[in-house]
Amino acid sequence: MKTGPLTLIAAAAALAVTAGIATLTVPGDEDDAGKAAPAAERIAVERSTLLCPQPGDTEVGETTYTSFVPGGEGDEGSAELLPATTESEAAEQQEKKDDDGKGDEGKGDGQKKDDAPDPVAPLKRAGTPAEATTDEAEAPALVGTAHGDFAPGWSVQQTTLVTAGDGRGLSGARCTAPDSEFWFAGASTIDERRDYVQLTNPDDEAAVVDLQLFDKDGPVESEAGNGIQVPARSSVSVLLSTVAEEPSINVAVHVAVRSGRVGAAVHAADEQVGGDWLQPVSAPAPGAVLPGIPGDATSVRLVVYVPGEDDADLAVKLAGPNGSITPAGYESVHAKSGMTTAIDMQNLTKGEVGSLILEPEDGSRTPIVAALRVTRGKNTEQEMAFIPSATPVEERTTASGNWPKAASLSLAAPGKAVEVKVTASPGSEGGEPAEETYTVKPRTTLTVEPPKTSGTKGTFALTVERVSGGELYASRTLETKESGIPMFTIQTLPDDKGMVEVPDAEQDLGVLTD
Repeated sequence: MKTGPLTLIAAAAALAVTAGIATLTVPGDEDDAGKAAPAAERIAVERSTLLCPQPGDTEVGETTYTSFVPGGEGDEGSAELLPATTESEAAEQQEKKDDDGKGDEGKGDGQKKDDAPDPVAPLKRAGTPAEATTDEAEAPALVGTAHGDFAPGWSVQQTTLVTAGDGRGLSGARCTAPDSEFWFAGASTIDERRDYVQLTNPDDEAAVVDLQLFDKDGPVESEAGNGIQVPARSSVSVLLSTVAEEPSINVAVHVAVRSGRVGAAVHAADEQVGGDWLQPVSAPAPGAVLPGIPGDATSVRLVVYVPGEDDADLAVKLAGPNGSITPAGYESVHAKSGMTTAIDMQNLTKGEVGSLILEPEDGSRTPIVAALRVTRGKNTEQEMAFIPSATPVEERTTASGNWPKAASLSLAAPGKAVEVKVTASPGSEGGEPAEETYTVKPRTTLTVEPPKTSGTKGTFALTVERVSGGELYASRTLETKESGIPMFTIQTLPDDKGMVEVPDAEQDLGVLTD
């Protein structure tokens, strides 16, 4: 039978603001061919989910969580983080369920209803960070949800300071949204490294995940990474060396979710150069921008993986404070299909912060996955961090969890000049906001210190807004010094996707049904 036109705005808006759909295109009738599509309405998302990985098992570490949403949207909402169930807790719950046939009252929550955990760093108002710390050796992963005015642009930073032992250093991670696929570059399964992939399931049904590793010889053959079960609202940690039969360095990791969705991050701990998080790289694309290489980096290792059938030939540029150059000795990269390619770039930045730009040569459109391992310091006083390929800041992004005199931004304009506004929030324990506007010149990287605020106490957030101009890429560096070691961590800053487009309210779609 044939029905009349159905108005899509309500359904489309609900889907977009809860599922993160950026655009919905509605086909018109044949009579409308050639006409301009009606303007889409932009609205703020109403619900956001973020997942923070398990910090790691250490007796000498402290983890700080900072939650923040930019002001201006109102204070009618909520944003909080709750502990995920650990592997051992999930096993105990399953065993009890098998024994009594019913399971725990709080099934799907990872907790009993009469034993609900306290939320971590719940937001009280927009524009002011909320902070929480823990020194628990086995602190759990966190599942976070924001609603209403606190959903658009919500960000959470997780930073762990470990002062001794393997993996000592500053490990920072942006808590990320769940998804069905992730790529990482720069992992390792050699004896000197202990790299774990952390998988967190935010939903009420179990997820099934496949891990596939690739090195300089191609796929790492193993069945151990197939069909990994991640119970509902739980986290699972997988040591990557248990997935590979032989040790490999410069490994790319593909996380593919068969059912459900998860958050994924890889923590790398090195016996010599400390530890940090490898965050997911941007989706495979023909080129890459890797922003914010420290000027005093003593070693920069580029790892490229090509997931497609064709090899990739890439031109290499370094965008510094005064322009873009071709680094001597590192003019181009030839990366073979299905394999990782690693290049050690010594003395790359020569004292000035820069961003590495990989551009396809000869019109090639072969997609790649890329990341940098950056080392600072010398001899036994070294520390490493990772910079994955980044996505551009289309409108706005936020770096949470900054400390006074310890944070800086790297703003890269690989093409045209960009005008950027940076706002420093009040501190989590008080203070006043401040903002500054900057111009990033074409093909340069601008280092920005936080705008000077008044009376800031505690951690604060830095919100970056692209005002006009070309493409903008950004990263934030946190640094401190412990026992002479220059500890640091770098996070790339993706667009916060706080606004989505939905069809105009007057636009209808005719639907035919049998």
